[in-house]
Amino acid sequence: MNEEEGEEAMPNIENTPKSARPVQEIRLGRVKAAIWVNRTREGVIYNVTFERSYKDGETWKTSTSFGRDDLLKVAKLADQAHSWMTQSGATAHLSPDFCQGRLPDKPSPTPSPNRRRSDG
Repeated sequence: MNEEEGEEAMPNIENTPKSARPVQEIRLGRVKAAIWVNRTREGVIYNVTFERSYKDGETWKTSTSFGRDDLLKVAKLADQAHSWMTQSGATAHLSPDFCQGRLPDKPSPTPSPNRRRSDG
């Protein structure tokens, strides 16, 4: 059934155009995590994709399938990606650059709560 026959169209979600490049890439050997950002009416949504590079003859290719020896790298990359997204998400909503569409290259350093102040 189409719209003319009474079916309602899917609501249009207001995303900014997707970037052709991730906002951050993290690599361990031949395994890579790519962090992507989508801005929606509800706020910023980060997503991560993982891929493995391999050589087929003289040609480099990528795969989203991982063997036993890659799984710990994927887990470490997932942890690092989570940390990056958490740190960037905490500051992205407040940044004037972010509001104008410019994304941070790296998360801002967060002061350690255990750090002692030197008074002299």
